[in-house]
Amino acid sequence: MSLLYFLYPFLLIIVFVFYSLVALKYELHMMQQNSYRNERYLKWLKRDFFSFSRIMDFVCLILLFSAEFFLSSSIYMIMAGTIGAILLVKAIIILKRKSKKPLVFTARAKRLYIAACVLLLVIDYILSIPFRSNVFFALMLMAWLSFAVIMLAVIVMQPIESSINRGYYNDAKRILAGMPDLKIIGITGSYGKTSTKHYLYRMLSEKYNVLMTPGNFNTTLGVIRTVREHMKPYHNVFICEMGAKQLNDIKEICDLVNPHIGIITAVGEQHLESFKTIENIQKTKFELVDALPKDGLAVLNADFPYVANRPVSNVDKVAYYSMEENNPKAEYWIANVSYSAEATRFDIKNKSGDSETFETKLIGSYNLSNLLAGYIVSKELGLTTQEIKYAMAQIEQVEHRLSLKYTAAGFTILDDAYNSNPYGARMAMEVIKSFTTGKRIVVTPGFIELGDKQYELNYELGKQMASSCDFAIVVGEYNRAALTNGLKDAGFAIENLYEAPTFNDATLKLQTIITRGDVVLYENDLPDVFK
Repeated sequence: MSLLYFLYPFLLIIVFVFYSLVALKYELHMMQQNSYRNERYLKWLKRDFFSFSRIMDFVCLILLFSAEFFLSSSIYMIMAGTIGAILLVKAIIILKRKSKKPLVFTARAKRLYIAACVLLLVIDYILSIPFRSNVFFALMLMAWLSFAVIMLAVIVMQPIESSINRGYYNDAKRILAGMPDLKIIGITGSYGKTSTKHYLYRMLSEKYNVLMTPGNFNTTLGVIRTVREHMKPYHNVFICEMGAKQLNDIKEICDLVNPHIGIITAVGEQHLESFKTIENIQKTKFELVDALPKDGLAVLNADFPYVANRPVSNVDKVAYYSMEENNPKAEYWIANVSYSAEATRFDIKNKSGDSETFETKLIGSYNLSNLLAGYIVSKELGLTTQEIKYAMAQIEQVEHRLSLKYTAAGFTILDDAYNSNPYGARMAMEVIKSFTTGKRIVVTPGFIELGDKQYELNYELGKQMASSCDFAIVVGEYNRAALTNGLKDAGFAIENLYEAPTFNDATLKLQTIITRGDVVLYENDLPDVFK
């Protein structure tokens, strides 16, 4: 009994430190989802600061602080033990919690976590000196302040990360300089760039050895990693997806890869929270076109006003494309679209009077638009019409981008869960509206990162849902008011609207209403930083 009495405080210290390290791991996860940028992390923190978990930690902190003044040492230790037990349970829950986008312990994440742990333990030790009579308060304080520790670690590690990144950048530059005949194609846009990348990859693979940036490797570091880890001497073509959250993001990638062909799929209201205005989005996307050489090719989607109205003078060849024949800018367009259970048939026409018929497994007009961009580049690089036709017929939908799945239970899933946006969602609503058998069910948490237009555009989505589906499931609280108000104002039957706190709750509700012949559209799936 005396041994346990002696070990009790040390065991409690271990529990408090363990909880601090777990809390720090959670903050690292959220920092990673915010691109290791303190300013973006702070925006998320403002929304999360008064979450139940953080309030519970703060209450524990106040209790430990007050206990020293009002409780005897024995009762204080009992309270500390009770709080320690609560923290241990919380730590286990955090570690077992499944995330939509799990923490990836990359080399950078490991360095940042180690630095944050060292900072945490050093500060814990320093605080234990003035608070040695209330050491658990000091430990709890640092657990509560883990958000500040991770931000401090980002600042401390910045010079080291910059030095490492410079070395990687120079190495990628060296590899590309050693391949002067490599055809480099840049693709950017507010939406559609990933699908276009995949479609173009499949077409060009009929003739060339093609490398494309995998997954979401559309930042400078992602492109660098692609070049250093995947580029081989036998590659003829490099398709480089270019994403952006702020001005000069695309210019930085272009300075590295020096593209000869550039595709802009769209300029729309995406990431307005960081860009502030659509003019800034336009300027950033056109950093790709501005980087092209005089003999390069710019392929531009004329269906978007902020693509069509931007003058281009630095490139001799500019090809505008559209889904509409009467678009005055369009040199290529889609016509005579027809859908069947086997395929989508459509014609590609141009101003020279040429017309060819193609088939694809893809659905949705914006997918045809993305195919058209790929067609233009493929013709530029010497592919025959027959080669392009064959490739288009083989293309599978990119996962989570309006992909169509038929289930054994007899219902259909339209999966448009990744990176939803106002333009793509409108197209998705048109697709689900075309289904005429069974119930049409939409599951969505709405759009994010739209700045001042957050409410307005989610409200419009609600109105579009009202005319496209029979049952709506609104997930989470982030856009709940905007979506439900849009649905109600458009006359949607309130009894067919369900507000789900979480995606798991939405799934449980879905299981109670879905039957054979129904179709379910999953429109967007917010990452863990959004509730």
